[in-house]
Amino acid sequence: AEVVLGGGGLRLDPLSYTLFIAPTCLLVLIAGTAVTWDPTIPASLVKWWPYILPNALLAFVLNILVASIIKDISAVGFIMAGVCKDIAIVLFSSIFVGEVVTPTQVVGFIVALGGVFFWSYLKAAPDRAAAIFTARLLQMPPPDSKVPNENTALMPSTSSAKI
Repeated sequence: AEVVLGGGGLRLDPLSYTLFIAPTCLLVLIAGTAVTWDPTIPASLVKWWPYILPNALLAFVLNILVASIIKDISAVGFIMAGVCKDIAIVLFSSIFVGEVVTPTQVVGFIVALGGVFFWSYLKAAPDRAAAIFTARLLQMPPPDSKVPNENTALMPSTSSAKI
């Protein structure tokens, strides 16, 4: 997604990207519907359409927002934001709804937050000793190397025109 939205030769705005990817999603949904088809589905659609239509519009808006966020902060940043969102949901449900959080979940969230912190630290202060140590531990190439990373264009730009 990040390559198509701005990192490669083809550059699309979020709405065009959503319209570009929609046919593939439709094929997957048709295949899933064919496998799980129930003859009562058309009658249920007629009954529930006032709920299904707003849900579909909300999903469309969400897809555009996801494409916008990936374009602005990168795919890795989007995944990190999702991890933080999941942690916030569990904390909210634990504090305000009284859901029980197991020790395994706590350890998992600590590890996830640690990963978010260290990735952010590596990007914000790559010349610090802790960042250099962590980068070597993860066998990451040095920042000044010519090794491709998530910001490297897959195809060299042949023209300055944007699509």
